[in-house]
Amino acid sequence: MKIIAHIKNDYTTKFGIPRQSGLAQTIGYIVFEPEYRVNEALRGIDGYSHLWLIWDFSEAHRDKWSPTVRPPRLGGNKHVGVFATRSPFRPNPIGLSCVRLLGTEQTKDGTVLKVQGADLMNGTPIYDIKPYIAYTDSIPDAVCGFADEVMGDRLAVTITDTQLCKLPSDKQKALVALLMGDPRPSYQDDDTRVYGFEYAGFEIKFTVVGNMLTVKEIK
Repeated sequence: MKIIAHIKNDYTTKFGIPRQSGLAQTIGYIVFEPEYRVNEALRGIDGYSHLWLIWDFSEAHRDKWSPTVRPPRLGGNKHVGVFATRSPFRPNPIGLSCVRLLGTEQTKDGTVLKVQGADLMNGTPIYDIKPYIAYTDSIPDAVCGFADEVMGDRLAVTITDTQLCKLPSDKQKALVALLMGDPRPSYQDDDTRVYGFEYAGFEIKFTVVGNMLTVKEIK
């Protein structure tokens, strides 16, 4: 397997990254390795609205694997078979994400892809890019196991204009979407705790009481 590209975005730590692609409409850029900065390899890609990214869970490499994992969305206490989850802790730490293609841009690093909705940390290695084909990749009546039960959870977000305006305008909507998705592990439910994570060069601090997330500070 060869690394063909890396992603550049605002997710500098694992905490706060959306649990699945498409949950927050943040922007990222796919920068190709020098060997693959060949425009002919992208010929026709602008005809697609979405792409599949095949990538490396580079921050989750382990020497040994376990047949069961404890998904955070199930509270971190229930064991589920690794092949019944999207856990990063797998025999082969490979991720699969669908992103929206917003276009191409010319930079000092050659042609880069501008994408939306990726759930990859900044610097994540990418192994391959494939077009999303709606009539084969989308199955409307698919049954999604425990994900059907927990992925719909959303929080109400309270944030003052003063705090929100500390962020650039193009980052504000994405931050609110991240917070609505509840970045905490599900087994953490302490309404007195102040949580924090980094996003777009800012430190975001918040509390959660019930279904209400309150931003305490952005700096």
